[in-house]
Amino acid sequence: MIGLLSPLALILLVLVPALVADRILMSRRRRAGVRYSSLSLIRDAAPRSSRIRRHLPFALFAIGITSLVVALARPVTIVSVPAGQTTVILAMDVSRSMCATDIAPNRLLAAEAAATSFIERQGSTTQIGIVAFAGFAEIVQSPTTDQEVLIDVIQSLATGRRTAVGSAILKSIDAIAEVDKSVAPSQTEDAPPGTAPAPVPAGAYAAAIVVLLTDGASNAGPEPVDAARQAAARGIRVYTIGFGTDDPGAQNPRCGQQFIGGEPGSSPDFGGGFGGGGFGGGGAGGGGGAGFRRSIDEATLTAVADATGATYYPAESADELQAVLANLPTNLITKHEVIEVSVVFAALGALLIATAILLGQAWRPLP
Repeated sequence: MIGLLSPLALILLVLVPALVADRILMSRRRRAGVRYSSLSLIRDAAPRSSRIRRHLPFALFAIGITSLVVALARPVTIVSVPAGQTTVILAMDVSRSMCATDIAPNRLLAAEAAATSFIERQGSTTQIGIVAFAGFAEIVQSPTTDQEVLIDVIQSLATGRRTAVGSAILKSIDAIAEVDKSVAPSQTEDAPPGTAPAPVPAGAYAAAIVVLLTDGASNAGPEPVDAARQAAARGIRVYTIGFGTDDPGAQNPRCGQQFIGGEPGSSPDFGGGFGGGGFGGGGAGGGGGAGFRRSIDEATLTAVADATGATYYPAESADELQAVLANLPTNLITKHEVIEVSVVFAALGALLIATAILLGQAWRPLP
């Protein structure tokens, strides 16, 4: 794949047809100055090699000029190289709807078990970070290769109210930016104009992915698709998973201690709580009690995945979730580097122009 860093330089390509037009005009003027009874007879009498000698140097010169102009446009190509170390961010929905018991023993514990298995399968070159989200999102564990720490964090997740999918994506970007300085942190809506990082060329990816699991629809924070565009601009793929069934079953009142700032047992990683206490609203916006329902916004989750070059997966059982996580392409993550190839086009252009000049001198008719 070839891209251009300075495409406006291609305007100079108008020089090529101008050179061709000038050559045709000069040729006609020369022929107009010579009188023959039949110019067609003269052309037929000229040997084929003579016509090649007359036109080939100019053709090489024109192609050389074209190549030099392309070099000025700074062409780049994208190459895939093995990533020495990869980063995976697990963004886990911990809204109250994750306490539904349609997936035994409940959605949250089933998700924690699947995440634990996923962590244990990763190699020593894969660092994993954990983002938990309900009404807001937090990095509860920065990317690390310490699997024991990761599993402890996963098993200590607690629940909160509402669901902020967009916030989870932005926090995941920030978690990756902590360990990969080539990735810019996320930006808020009120960021000054012109401060957004230049987007990576299409098809280029960072050596990092986000795996976002939710059982509901976003009802807090920024729009998920807007957040996904920031991930895509940084080359970060966001794989999304919709977890749950159409019949959520009963609630599990002992599923995940609710975050209430300062209460015993609340997670120190969040330092505050997911907005307000109480046992209420689930991830899909439903109330407490029997208000749990699947209501997964699959259209948005698909749009998020598509925008970042990833895939959306539905999972309606613990086994399906295990299979989805097991088949994620974590072992195939490659780093897509952008390499400027201007020097190739510049060298080719110079070579063609030099060849054209040499041939023109060598084939010039003797006086």
